Amino acid sequence: MDIKVNVRPSDDEAHVVDLVGEIDVYTSPTVKDAITELIDEGHYHLIINLEGVRYIDSTGLGVLIGALKRVREHAGSVSLICTNPQVKKIFDITGLVKIFGIYENEQLAIKALA
Repeated sequence: MDIKVNVRPSDDEAHVVDLVGEIDVYTSPTVKDAITELIDEGHYHLIINLEGVRYIDSTGLGVLIGALKRVREHAGSVSLICTNPQVKKIFDITGLVKIFGIYENEQLAIKALA
């Protein structure tokens, strides 16, 4: 399975990373590269859109946690857009719902940044 990554500015503060496909050991490097590039460019408020993601494994979760650690060094944040019950359940089971803001849509994620 492949992953499609689209990066776009959302507002003055945030950049959105739209992901479509599966995030696993094979596709995680692609996701990590896109996020790392944003952080290296000085963008520290990221919204990761998981609406098009059908599956995420521990490698994918590791990429998201790594991104969160890096942006927090610059008082940044990583918010997730996720309504897929199967993907959301993974964040519940792992306890990651406590460290990531998980929102229904982009507008709510942006509002939470303010």
